[in-house]
Amino acid sequence: MSETSHTVRRVAVITGAARGIGAATAKRLAQDGFTVALLDLDEAACAETVGQIIDDGGQALAIGTDVADRAHVTSAIERVATELGPPVVLVNNAGVTRDNLLVKMVDSEWDLVMNVHLKGAYLMTQAVLPHMREAGWGRIVNLSSASALGNRGQANYSAAKAGLQGFTKTMAIEAGPYGVTVNAIAPGFIATDMTAATAERLGVAFDDFKATAAEKIPVRRVGRPEDIAGTASFLVGDDASFVSGQVLYVAGGPRA
Repeated sequence: MSETSHTVRRVAVITGAARGIGAATAKRLAQDGFTVALLDLDEAACAETVGQIIDDGGQALAIGTDVADRAHVTSAIERVATELGPPVVLVNNAGVTRDNLLVKMVDSEWDLVMNVHLKGAYLMTQAVLPHMREAGWGRIVNLSSASALGNRGQANYSAAKAGLQGFTKTMAIEAGPYGVTVNAIAPGFIATDMTAATAERLGVAFDDFKATAAEKIPVRRVGRPEDIAGTASFLVGDDASFVSGQVLYVAGGPRA
């Protein structure tokens, strides 16, 4: 990553980094040489990942943050800039599900999903962009989902993830002149605590849930958090410097 090594200190911020895709991405970017800030509502849950990164010779910091709260986001990014250096990579991964059929959905289920996914990405991006513009270089990766194509019982989640794709394309246009690329990853079925919770909600054993999903995926397996982390690693690297405004489906096939 020679483009960045001579111009900026490489600091990456990953939201929703306590577990799953976020934790795997933090580890991968640390292996790539980034200093990483792990942001999560549950700061204590980031301790294991932070410890592993430090034990492997990397630099990492955990910060408890509600990405849907402007004051929290402002404080977190100020702390990152002060303690680690200006953030030039942002992975908007924080997410929640509150699955329900639309006819049964209540306002709190809709609002929470929209706030974490969309407002969170908006606030985080707005907070880091000045640092990227000053550096003349930046990478933003937003976590969408194959559910953006539609998924029963997820009108809120699907709408939020589709919204992130539009946000990604617009920010690529707005941020591009400053040397900042903006892309989205749309995972298919990834084995995480979130998909385990979906299985529990449906009353299905998680192993059976994964096996059923794998039968419908062309590569005949479900995804792992590391599959998404590897994709994020590419998108924030110099080899992807001419890739912006794209949505990359990482789903084991053309459709999830």
